[in-house]
Amino acid sequence: MRTEATEIDRFYRSPRGEAARTMVHRRLEALWPDVKGLDMLGYGFASPYLEPFREQARRAVAFMPSTQGAIAWPDRHGERCASALGEETRLPFAEAMFDRIIAVHALEEAGDLQRLLRELWRVLAPEGRLVIVAAHRSGAWARVDATPFGHGRPFSRGQLGRLLTGALFEPVAWARALYAPPWSMFCGPRVSDLFESAGERLWPGFGGLILVEAVKHVGAVRPSGTPVPVRRKALDAAAGAALSRPQTRSIATAKDTR
Repeated sequence: MRTEATEIDRFYRSPRGEAARTMVHRRLEALWPDVKGLDMLGYGFASPYLEPFREQARRAVAFMPSTQGAIAWPDRHGERCASALGEETRLPFAEAMFDRIIAVHALEEAGDLQRLLRELWRVLAPEGRLVIVAAHRSGAWARVDATPFGHGRPFSRGQLGRLLTGALFEPVAWARALYAPPWSMFCGPRVSDLFESAGERLWPGFGGLILVEAVKHVGAVRPSGTPVPVRRKALDAAAGAALSRPQTRSIATAKDTR
């Protein structure tokens, strides 16, 4: 059973939730600085991360699994609801409908990871981009059950990479976020910024969250087995928009920051 949507919503209204949202969005904004005219889907409980993109994107929808429950989003009076509730692995959307997908609080408590990822693959456009934000196995946030990131299974980079390649995605960028300890006294704006800056330099492998961007390729499917590494800067160092339109960037020679 997933953590209830109302409990996750309360978390994002707290200092700890605001720190998580701010640090993750910093990386998402660097990765996707321009989403104008794109269709975006948030899966799991992704509305706090979709919100900054909503005015620019052509369409932004927050899908929440029925085992978790849903809240209305946006929650401002007079605005049309853009959240949907449904079965975890049967999304009520047409194939190739979305250019971007953000999955947060999605994999940790999923019943069938491979089936879920294949369903996200189905609704993602060719050359579309998926970002997964998950609790990091080596981070402190996965060890504290007072936050949603402390529930379910945390992940390592290797585990996420194997899951994605098995679902016909190609991981192309990695990053970690949320270096502040998971207690409210350390999650104020100034303190969490200091922890984030220090963590990225001094202990980059111990962020509380792990982020991965993956691409849906349909022209050539790589045989299953050991994935071929794609070397690219981390998400917060991305130089430009990762658009699914025919704009390409060289990523093979970029330095891989881990």
